[in-house]
Amino acid sequence: MKSFPVLFFLLVVKICFAQQNYVLSGTVKDKRGEVLPGAGVYVSGYKMATVTDNNGNYILPLKPGNYDILVQLIGYKTVNKNIIIANKAIKLDLVLEESITQLSEVTIKPDPNRAHYIAMFKDFFIGTTPNAQQCKMINPNVLLVDYNRDEAKLTVKTNQFLIIENQALGYRIKYLINNFEYSSRTKIIYYEGFPYYEDLKGSARKKKIWAKKRLTAYLGSPQHFFTSLYNGRATEEGFIINKLITQPNRDKPSDSIINANIKRLTKLQGGLLQKKINFNQGDSLSYWIRQKNLPDGISILSRSPVAQDTLVHIKNQNVKSINFTDKLYIIYTKEKEDALFANRIGLSINRPLDMPDYQVSTITLQIAPVYFYANGGIYNPRAMLYAGYWAWEKIADSVPMDYLPPVDLKK
Repeated sequence: MKSFPVLFFLLVVKICFAQQNYVLSGTVKDKRGEVLPGAGVYVSGYKMATVTDNNGNYILPLKPGNYDILVQLIGYKTVNKNIIIANKAIKLDLVLEESITQLSEVTIKPDPNRAHYIAMFKDFFIGTTPNAQQCKMINPNVLLVDYNRDEAKLTVKTNQFLIIENQALGYRIKYLINNFEYSSRTKIIYYEGFPYYEDLKGSARKKKIWAKKRLTAYLGSPQHFFTSLYNGRATEEGFIINKLITQPNRDKPSDSIINANIKRLTKLQGGLLQKKINFNQGDSLSYWIRQKNLPDGISILSRSPVAQDTLVHIKNQNVKSINFTDKLYIIYTKEKEDALFANRIGLSINRPLDMPDYQVSTITLQIAPVYFYANGGIYNPRAMLYAGYWAWEKIADSVPMDYLPPVDLKK
């Protein structure tokens, strides 16, 4: 079966855990120098945020790390800044520019296919998992949707927060989408933006249910995998790392031979003599088209575990990296595949017949190496392409980067 890849580029992350907090502070003003009270200051990917006071000032206590700071106020263009906190407080003053683009300007020309495109976006961005079925987009009117028929590509972005209520995990997610792309030709999903998480209000019983589901969403996720990899505990926490090695397909002729035969037979078929071609012969046009459609390579699973100490390298005291050839074949043994996933054509990764229905994902390296942090955050997430279970679970199954599983995780 074909895998269904997805490229995640979430502009979040990059925190290294330390005991000491340092203060990020500053003032938010407009271009005339007037202070702006009530501006929201968010730490992308986390549950950390504050609001500027009457003097336009804000304060955020942060641990050492690398953060994307997002500032938003209605009527102004959203500003984001990347900051690195090492061993001292940082002062960051920000200037907002008035926005001249109003929502009415982007809804002047209604698209009769908009509802269809939004439904596609919801499936590919929020997901199709059981948790996704309990998610609702509160303000889909902020979505700026475009579909390019020539490229068969769906593009979505926002100039204000898309609000998603996740009743499965108990989160209210505010997501400023810089860019979302889905290509129906390559089947690759790519998105980047700034998410912010808030806890929904609920009864003690609901909160208990949410806590259990949040833990389930975290376990086996890329965030969990890279956290355990950082700590050298991937095996203990249920991950098996194998290699999916691609070898040239010896049954496929070279492209030059295939193209030459297709060209010759196409000319023969369209020539003045209109000579009849026997499609039962090995030299037929249909035969060479089938040869052209054969895969260039054949994937072979090496079931020898990849040792963590050979895969992971230390960049510095806060950052580690991985670099590899072929594909990583990640098996999470502490949870089985959901039945909804198993029944979706084109998503599952091929597995040996003797392997139970564990959750299986693959990682293809786009840019080497991949840097990651102690909380599972990825410095350059565009460097990886996920397929399998990780490609199926999307925003509906995400938790904030400052999510901490229970201490007694083994229980």
